[in-house]
Amino acid sequence: MTHDSPLVPAVELVKRNGVTFPNESADYRRARNALLAEEIELRRHIERVAAQRRALPPGGQVTGNYRFQGEAGGPLDLAGLFGDKETLVVYSYMFGPQRERPCPMCTSLLGAWNGEARDIGQRVALAVVARSPIERLVAFKKERGWRDVKLYCDTDGQYSRDYYGLNSEGGDDPALNVFTRRDGTVRHFWSGEMGSDTADPGFDMTPEGRGTDWYPRLEYPD
Repeated sequence: MTHDSPLVPAVELVKRNGVTFPNESADYRRARNALLAEEIELRRHIERVAAQRRALPPGGQVTGNYRFQGEAGGPLDLAGLFGDKETLVVYSYMFGPQRERPCPMCTSLLGAWNGEARDIGQRVALAVVARSPIERLVAFKKERGWRDVKLYCDTDGQYSRDYYGLNSEGGDDPALNVFTRRDGTVRHFWSGEMGSDTADPGFDMTPEGRGTDWYPRLEYPD
């Protein structure tokens, strides 16, 4: 992120805010303003991180002979997942053939992505890859009522092995990878590397936090 002039200090922006809510106390407003200044600084840090990500040097060239099957058939190689886009985002879905049902956390995420898939698709290709047969993936997609998220079977698991969708014990791992295609060359650009080994305690915007017993479900009672 570049600016023609220095950013206004966060504390000055807070003074311009002027928001108050009914019956709030002076103590609440002081604490909320202090938090708002930190939130502004956090937003700016996120923008600096995004700029640093965009400035990464070219990643490794994709040379693996990966094969996928989509809902419209196949086989496709990784380049085939780009469609007419120059950037490809691939999510590795924890729904391997050994699972009776897919990962609830992944499913919760993809349910949200389904609602945004068309908007995302204006800029980049978005593909969800899992190791289960495509028929099984499509059946679950219909069960969830997903329309726009695109599912692909990693037919031999090689992509999942190389790009961390499969762990050393043969189990599924979630993975998010971004690839670019420039002048016909496909390269890895970025991967989410904040896994369990680098995790901090969970954060939340609610006063009680996320808790220790919360986890998405695949079914809820009516």
